[in-house]
Amino acid sequence: YDSVYGIYQKEVKFGPNSLIIEGREFRIFAEKEPAKLPWKELKVDVVLECTGLFTSFGGAKKHLEAGAKKVIISAPGEGTPSFILGVNEEKYDSKKDDVVDMGSCTTNCLAPVVKVLHQNFEIIRGFMTTVHAYTNDQRILDLPHKDLRRARAAALNIIPTTTGAAKAIGKVIPELEGKLDGMAMRVPTPTVSVLDLICLVKRDTTKEEVNKIFKEASKSRELKGILRVEENPLVSNDFKGDPYSAIVDALSTMVKNNLIKVVAWYDNEFAYACRLAEFAEYVGKKL
Repeated sequence: YDSVYGIYQKEVKFGPNSLIIEGREFRIFAEKEPAKLPWKELKVDVVLECTGLFTSFGGAKKHLEAGAKKVIISAPGEGTPSFILGVNEEKYDSKKDDVVDMGSCTTNCLAPVVKVLHQNFEIIRGFMTTVHAYTNDQRILDLPHKDLRRARAAALNIIPTTTGAAKAIGKVIPELEGKLDGMAMRVPTPTVSVLDLICLVKRDTTKEEVNKIFKEASKSRELKGILRVEENPLVSNDFKGDPYSAIVDALSTMVKNNLIKVVAWYDNEFAYACRLAEFAEYVGKKL
């Protein structure tokens, strides 16, 4: 049972230390120290590090010590290369990239959008704001938090806060290092967020040209299944459970000469989970 996505429609049972889904058993462990997990015994190849506690190379590599071959961090990592599907996964080197990260859900929305704009117009600089569903890093009532704004009740406030998504773009598209920055507005919705990107580019364009370029890009080999364009007047709930990393809202595109504004939706939970699964498969095939 899930408050956002509803009831899972497949058979789920449980054993003493396992979940059994459609007859397939998944072992469950409760272990604080990753190095003590039985990855070698279980012949685990790829670990998805999704606890949020081991986002540095030093922390995540403990899974390698436990016997795993590769680790993918589900957050912006420290001291790790970053890969975004549809943008730079071809640079992944299985011979040396043992611990990698996939950035954040917002990075996965921003990167394909920025890639298309930069390839076609060359970005000079830009700012992004993500109007972001609240997450479990926030408080449901006013309680202590190192970020005094995130300390406030998540379901009652619009909360300005930080996001590393824009700065992380430099790890994925090196020529944009230092050219983008941004912030987040956490809002009282459980999932689906929307990215608002404004950037200055090297040539003048039009709304029609920008939307046309995004439509063409959505059909490309690199971005098919990652980016799409929506031309209907939809709202956030309409994108719940949508697997695309970035859904460009064509009706909201604005252009003033060489200043472009692009709005893109993303289910910050579901779409990011899809990319993690796909990248794990990608990494596994290269072992």
